[in-house]
Amino acid sequence: MDETEPIAVGGQTGADPVRRSGAVLVRPVPVRKLAKVPFVELADGRVQGVVSSGSDIARVYVSSVTAVGHGLSCSTNNNRPCGALHGPYPCKHLRLLLSEATLQYGLPRVARYLRVEVEPDGDLESALDPHHEPTPAATVFSRFLRHLSYLELPEVAEPMPELHWFGGTRAVD
Repeated sequence: MDETEPIAVGGQTGADPVRRSGAVLVRPVPVRKLAKVPFVELADGRVQGVVSSGSDIARVYVSSVTAVGHGLSCSTNNNRPCGALHGPYPCKHLRLLLSEATLQYGLPRVARYLRVEVEPDGDLESALDPHHEPTPAATVFSRFLRHLSYLELPEVAEPMPELHWFGGTRAVD
């Protein structure tokens, strides 16, 4: 199903099953495993996120690809560079990040964000013209920690202004 197709609206007797409005509806995100890439976002002109280390459970890497110029960056949250990132060749952390971004946001949206042309079944990585461009990890890592802090909030019945952008999934008793 193409992401530009209208989303069917069910449960309305006698109504057109496909309806268009000024509101942009986003398709549900497929379930993805968070063990390897617990955080990924399209923000600050980059596809960026946090990727778990394959060798040390206590180490994470902050990886990013800039939308303009396709600068590659990968370092630990303490700004120690990834040893596998050399020049225009992405490390496994960057490959995992791009793979999970594609799963979460869809290939067309990630490709548009990175300003590349990719066929519907094409490879995003091969469409990039990458180079090594280190960026500080602190901003992305602090955003990740902020998202983690939401998991520690107690369940409440009244709306929380910080979380207004999450859709309600069930009625509160």
